[in-house]
Amino acid sequence: MPLEAPPPPVSTVVVEAPRLLPLAGQDVFSIATYDAAQVSAQARLDDVLKTTPGVSLFRRTGSDAANPTIQGLSLRAVAPSGAGRALVTLDGVPQNDPFGGWVIWTGLPGEGLSGATVVRGAGAGPYGAGALTGVVALWERNTGGGLTSFTAEARARDGWRAAGTFGTDHLLLTASGSRTDGYRPVRGSAAGAADVPTTLEDGSIAARVQGEVGSVRWAARVATFQEKRGAGLFGAKSNATGSSLAVTLATETWRLQAWARSSDLENTSVAVAAGRVGTTPANDQYSTPSSGYGLNAAWQGALADWTWELGGDVRATEGRTHERFRYMNGAFTRQRTAGGRTLVGGVYAETAWSRPDFILVAGARLDGWRSYDGVRREREASTGVPTLDAPPTNASGATPTGRIGVRQRLTGETWVRAAVYAGFRPPTLNELHRPFRVGNDVTEANAALKPETLYGVETGLAGEGVVRWNLGAFYNQVRDPITNVTIGIGPGTFPIAGFIPAGGVLRQRQNVGEINAYGLEGDVAADLSPALTARAAFSATHARVDGGGEAAQLTGKRPAQAPALTATAGVRWKPIDRLSLDADLRYESKRYEDDLNVRVLKAGTGVDLRAGWALSPTSEVYLAADNAFDANLAVGQTADGVTSYSAPRTVYVGFALRR
Repeated sequence: MPLEAPPPPVSTVVVEAPRLLPLAGQDVFSIATYDAAQVSAQARLDDVLKTTPGVSLFRRTGSDAANPTIQGLSLRAVAPSGAGRALVTLDGVPQNDPFGGWVIWTGLPGEGLSGATVVRGAGAGPYGAGALTGVVALWERNTGGGLTSFTAEARARDGWRAAGTFGTDHLLLTASGSRTDGYRPVRGSAAGAADVPTTLEDGSIAARVQGEVGSVRWAARVATFQEKRGAGLFGAKSNATGSSLAVTLATETWRLQAWARSSDLENTSVAVAAGRVGTTPANDQYSTPSSGYGLNAAWQGALADWTWELGGDVRATEGRTHERFRYMNGAFTRQRTAGGRTLVGGVYAETAWSRPDFILVAGARLDGWRSYDGVRREREASTGVPTLDAPPTNASGATPTGRIGVRQRLTGETWVRAAVYAGFRPPTLNELHRPFRVGNDVTEANAALKPETLYGVETGLAGEGVVRWNLGAFYNQVRDPITNVTIGIGPGTFPIAGFIPAGGVLRQRQNVGEINAYGLEGDVAADLSPALTARAAFSATHARVDGGGEAAQLTGKRPAQAPALTATAGVRWKPIDRLSLDADLRYESKRYEDDLNVRVLKAGTGVDLRAGWALSPTSEVYLAADNAFDANLAVGQTADGVTSYSAPRTVYVGFALRR
């Protein structure tokens, strides 16, 4: 009897998200790339990105403990900001919060990504508003393949984390969740009853469905997240929630994309008693609802060695903060409503000429911006009687930007590049309208803020052989930077802000002259043997403020939270096929907590260690220790000299699947 024919092989259908490829020639700028394995190597995406020196949140605190309002990403340590001076996108859709500009990193698990590209230097061209110091472009995984990634970890301090992705032919599901009992930022003899752990509970889920109609590929993505945090002070906590929707249509030559985001933030702050013996409620921002909407379009073409892209985008935001403040005799006595709307839109054209030994990229943008419908009202909580009604004045303007860069092969695999660029970032609703408090320090909003603009030039050399290396130099000037400027020292009572206690300061967000920064950056990576790989990188930045007539006291000072030097290094050793050993180091020189350069955060070095045992070509179990040597890395300092620190040694064990 003849044997039956074997069944046809089953093939896995993997479908890419509808997107346009970047124009040829992005290597004329200073870039760093991460693949799927790298972006999922850490529990938090910002911890992965900071292996590129100069990439950081506003403070040294990672998103495992940072308040949502300081999770904005900045590049090159030119002038870090809580709102962030870099634009973060996912398949072209902005991920920055519509109210504050920060990024909720727990809502972007690395398991759901196929990679990331960091472009340092102002990202004009197709990126537009917000890309002041650069862009972080994230790429979501393809559909198909079933369970394509999964992570489960048990961590110190009763912590755990789980995340994964599952895909069918036309569907991708991504989910993550974690919790930890946290750690006390203020430790040792300085700590008191006011100091408690920075707890965290978070969860996120996203779904993308996609298909094709003729030559048009389409996708719709929905996502939602929530994270609850304890801020490290008794009674201080936050709860951030949000959701998003994005719809994309694309062919090989054009893309049309619409998106909407909503978010809300509850944030409670406290005043710290002398000796840190306790806290008193100071402010209760019980609701900060906001919405963002956007539309972008792009059209690409090619002619011989030339490629080009024409496009435009528009983004609108609206939001308000609702809060209770002025705590007296056991109750909040005042209520505040503040907020407004912003609108920004632009058109651009960019072209690239690419030859085997030479690349030229040039582009220009024109953006218009507007802030309007502002409101700030305060009233007595018990009677509803108004105490303040100061509607901000509407503002608008137009900002041209552009960039041009070249890359030339010198010999073999050695290249030289140079670029000139400009970018801008309009102020967020948070900066325009929301005052906030951290301990006894109060920062007032400023509805009269103007957009920041950055002008820069850079050059560099790169090698692409067995040893891969880059060395570059840059000069950036930020005009009208938005800075928290000290305008009063407690104890004392001040207009609008009210009473500032002893040990506290009053600041206001202001546009102050300009920031001039120049520096060097470099990285090198090599396969030293089939079993050993190593990498190292550094960024050295000399940044100084010229406060001009607006803030002459800041002239010659270094921008707050801007280190002069960061350096990273890593090594991976595989003594046998199944065993991998990793060590990663990050050093950062001293930085200043404040605009006046009075509060010094000392230099620090952290070392992370990891050992993995492969169960199969696509799965492993691992044991790891972040901050393995338990270094005290300073992240903040109060006016009376109390220093807070990032996480102590954190040991965890886990299982990972990567397909």
